[in-house]
Amino acid sequence: MHQAIANLSVAPELLLNDAVTIPKVKIKQVPIIKGDTKSISIAAASIIAKVTRVRLMVAYDKIFPQYGFAANTGYGSKEHIKILKNIGPSPIHRASFIKNFF
Repeated sequence: MHQAIANLSVAPELLLNDAVTIPKVKIKQVPIIKGDTKSISIAAASIIAKVTRVRLMVAYDKIFPQYGFAANTGYGSKEHIKILKNIGPSPIHRASFIKNFF
């Protein structure tokens, strides 16, 4: 999130966040519980993020085919977790995700 904010061409005066407050950000933030159902901006950002994630995971599937990223697009399906436990994490696995399994 820090990187996304830093790369904006126009600095925002306010951030509408889906249920989180981003640490160490000096811009005023409004965390909105279930923000994607209450804010068209948050809903649109959520759709863009999900489409981008799917595209990235399909690309990563070509680099790390043993994980089945194209089939689960990065979500912790039972099959993906089984593979993860058998062969360990890839360089792209998030530490916050894999800590639940190791």
